[in-house]
Amino acid sequence: MASDGSTTERRQQARRAAREAAREAVRPEQGADEPAARGGRPGGPSDPLSGALRRAGLVRLLVLQLLDGDEPAYGNRLIERIRELSAGLVTVNPNTMYPLLRTLEEEGLCVGEWEHPVRRSRRFYRITPAGIAAREGLRDDVLPALDEVAEAVAALRRELQD
Repeated sequence: MASDGSTTERRQQARRAAREAAREAVRPEQGADEPAARGGRPGGPSDPLSGALRRAGLVRLLVLQLLDGDEPAYGNRLIERIRELSAGLVTVNPNTMYPLLRTLEEEGLCVGEWEHPVRRSRRFYRITPAGIAAREGLRDDVLPALDEVAEAVAALRRELQD
């Protein structure tokens, strides 16, 4: 049986690893213009169709966009909305979403409030003015990548229809 110190340390390491994975999944990486790796799960970072979009910051942009909507914005709902908007092309799991929301909150791009402040419940997020400005800048990075994917899919479609 592990001691409390080692358990706490493992949990902290797991949290750090989850935060780092979220940062890698939602921020541009070096070599983002390299071809995506083969294989991987559909909608994941190495998926040929969505990998480049993820590296360009698509998930981060989608979250900021959805935080500016009329619907309540909490982690699981954001995960569902991204899956719905992308028709399943982009999937985000809770181990990516919640560290991303905490990161956005730490960066001042969103604020979160507990549904019931006295007990732990859903945490609702909304975008801040800094988040709106960041979203606008991120669009400049993501939209060209989105156009490239759309053009590639259109070319594939044309080839297969002939």
